[in-house]
Amino acid sequence: MISIQLPDGSKREFEQAVTVADVAASIGAGLAKAALAGRVGQGEGARVVDTSYLMEADTQLAIITDKDPAGLEVIRHSTAHLLAYAVKELFPDAQVTIGPVIEHGFFYDFAYKRPFTPEDLVAIEAKMTELAKKDEKVERRVLPRDEAVAYFKSLGEDYKAEIISSIPADQDVSLYREGKFEDLCRGPHVPSTGKLKHFKLMKVAGAYWRGDHRNEMLQRIYGTAWASKDDLQQHLKMLEEAEKRDHRKLGKELDLFHIDEHSPGTVFWHPKGWTVWQGVEQYMRAVYRDNGYLEVKGPQILDQGLWEKTGHWQKYRENMFTTESEKRDYALKPMNCPGHILIFKQGIKSYRDLPLRFGEFGQCHRNEPTGGLHGIMRVRAFTQDDGHIFCTEDQILEECVNYTALLQKVYADFGFSKILYKVATRPEARIGSDESWDKAEEALIESLRRSGCEFIISPGDGAFYGPKIEYTLKDALGREWQCGTMQVDFFMAERLGAEYVTEAGDRKTPVMLHRAIVGSLERFIGILIEEHAGALPTWLAPVQVVVANITDAQADYVQEIVKSLQKQGLRATADLRNEKITYKIREHSLQKVPFILVVGDKEKASGAVAVRARGNQDLGVMPLENFIQKLASDIAQKA
Repeated sequence: MISIQLPDGSKREFEQAVTVADVAASIGAGLAKAALAGRVGQGEGARVVDTSYLMEADTQLAIITDKDPAGLEVIRHSTAHLLAYAVKELFPDAQVTIGPVIEHGFFYDFAYKRPFTPEDLVAIEAKMTELAKKDEKVERRVLPRDEAVAYFKSLGEDYKAEIISSIPADQDVSLYREGKFEDLCRGPHVPSTGKLKHFKLMKVAGAYWRGDHRNEMLQRIYGTAWASKDDLQQHLKMLEEAEKRDHRKLGKELDLFHIDEHSPGTVFWHPKGWTVWQGVEQYMRAVYRDNGYLEVKGPQILDQGLWEKTGHWQKYRENMFTTESEKRDYALKPMNCPGHILIFKQGIKSYRDLPLRFGEFGQCHRNEPTGGLHGIMRVRAFTQDDGHIFCTEDQILEECVNYTALLQKVYADFGFSKILYKVATRPEARIGSDESWDKAEEALIESLRRSGCEFIISPGDGAFYGPKIEYTLKDALGREWQCGTMQVDFFMAERLGAEYVTEAGDRKTPVMLHRAIVGSLERFIGILIEEHAGALPTWLAPVQVVVANITDAQADYVQEIVKSLQKQGLRATADLRNEKITYKIREHSLQKVPFILVVGDKEKASGAVAVRARGNQDLGVMPLENFIQKLASDIAQKA
């Protein structure tokens, strides 16, 4: 007898080996129809398998449906294969390469003699729908590696044969067939193509074979797939809204910045954009000042030997820009921490000096691949609100608790209320003793407990020198942006010989806490633009007030108002153009200016202004002093 234990603790007995589908059918016809896959085993040893998977010994089993996150992944993976099937039906000469699941969907890379067009995508999607309606059974078989290589070569699928050739010769490989199409895959897959109903192809992009720019360029077709029609429609609406909020589009429309081909991956800030930048930087500078940080500034270029000592050279060499002078090798800094250690080492430090908090708006350079660049969100040159706290072991917990509270306030001021917390623990490749890692991980976990934060553990995702808390923002569209970090590091300061004098007169290495709140200022500003759809809060808006006249008779009064506002430290401009007032209001509304002041003869005579707030709100006529008070209140409250 074989005993299968279900998630509710109940057991089902079978006289012989049984499939996942058999177990689902024994529970009920509804579950048998809904079953997409199964999860066998428990804990870390559990794995997702096909419904055809045969269980020959006692085990635990959960039936996976489209209500399960794992079920959605199976749907997306299977839809990627359906895409490849459709492409081969329409374009037999196309070669298939790889097609993984990604966030919200999937992609598949193809080699074909000409670029796919938007019309091709429509045809491919229609063919996918046609094939799915056939409800063809998806079947798995296993071949020895060399036999699989020969099989795909016989089909003219050279890329697929190359992938299989990289697998050890003594290993078998699994293939999945649906109708006339067969593909290499570990699985699992849905039991039949009829389970795939709610999908859409999104776009075509270029992608190098195996991600190497030295290889040939392939065509990558992106798609999305969901468990229900409503989920798909909701996602498409979110994408439509995200497109409206795209920081690259808004950056151009609002004249904030541009990216130029003469310097890929770097940002050219225009006057309005630089005003936003300065707003963020000066705000963070006040955060430094008010929370015990000493602002420092380190050099851009440091000797290669320093990066070798810290371990960065071995880990990040491919992403570092290098240079040479007088037969000496240097690297542009990809991060600021070694420079802060060198500053700490100047002069003797006592335990009385700790915790010592350094902060820097440090410009860093990382040689990101061209394909990975994305507006100002992913660049090669960026500035971090980087901070490092040198402290004793006894001070770690308090510093981490205080930091979380500070970060929460900063995010709230920028308009973010939802924060996700994750503790990334030790990776396999790391430096230092397990004892030190135990201390560091426990300090981070306990700090979040004391802060009252719910968090998850992300095993193995820590840096090579220490575990970290990752603080992730959730924006208005539900998208997640990992910005802040707090890392506990027992090792880097020691590698560079940093010490302090203890109360007993001994020398000891300080613990180093690496922390950033907004992270890359470029990326954070991009997030802000998209979160607020370009309508930045008044305190950050590049132009806070536009004063517009109705006729030339009010020009002097407009200039007088603007000067008065500017004396108050407000960002105000005049619009004295010979245009209709409705045209002016519309234009500045599109520029998302928080307040438009309209003045005619009546306003001039009474020393008042007619106030229009962003969002087409008519606040009526009020004395200029009253408006200034309102504006000052909005700015002070970060409204």
